[in-house]
Order: sequence, then structure tokens, then C-alpha cells
Amino acid sequence: MDAVALCNSRDLADGGEAVPFDVVYQGQTCRAFAVRYRGQAHAYLNRCTHVAMELDYQPNRFFDDSGEWLLCATHGAAYRPDTGACGGGPCRGGLVKIALSESDGVVHWHTRPQLQPVIF
Repeated sequence: MDAVALCNSRDLADGGEAVPFDVVYQGQTCRAFAVRYRGQAHAYLNRCTHVAMELDYQPNRFFDDSGEWLLCATHGAAYRPDTGACGGGPCRGGLVKIALSESDGVVHWHTRPQLQPVIF
């Protein structure tokens, strides 16, 4: 897997705004997002499993008021921020997780055969 620099570690605050990025998934350009939950960075495709729509209710906002769930603004599906697993509502499985790592104050995402960076 190749590492792609995404953002500075300080750009992700626990339960705060996400950092968006684009990936190619199954031949299509898709939005993805990174968040911090309980000190760890996590990233997912921005695609609800109930209906293939973006989750955020406002740009880069995914957490509920408690900071414990990622919510789909359209139908209320709730996902665990640390695993992407469905926690309630109309989900069909979990979110597509994107591998992240942090080193020297930088968050990197890791490509896989089904996830590639968008090159402009």
C-alpha cells in the first residue's frame, strides 16, 4: 500500500469537523472523509450504506451532538466512528473504511487496489 499525505494531525479534533478528500472506488470518483474519535484518526467513504448518498448534514460535519456517532443526514443511519459499523437506523452493513496512519504530525491515508487517489 502507498501512503498519501492527507492533512496535519492538528486539523482533526475529537468529534470535530472532518477533512474531506477524493478517492477512486470501483472506477468512480467518490468523496471520503477523515475524523478523529477518542484520539485516533479514522477515514471512510462518504457514502451511506442505506442509499448511496453522502452522509454529512453540513459540509464536513458527520458527528451527532454527543460526538459518539457518525450520522447520515438523509435517513438517520448511525455508524460507529472507530469501525464504521452500523449502530442503528436504516443501514445495510458498515461504511467502507480507509486505512490511515499518523507520523511526524501528518495523517496519511493508504491506497489499496479498490481505493486509489484522484489525480488532477
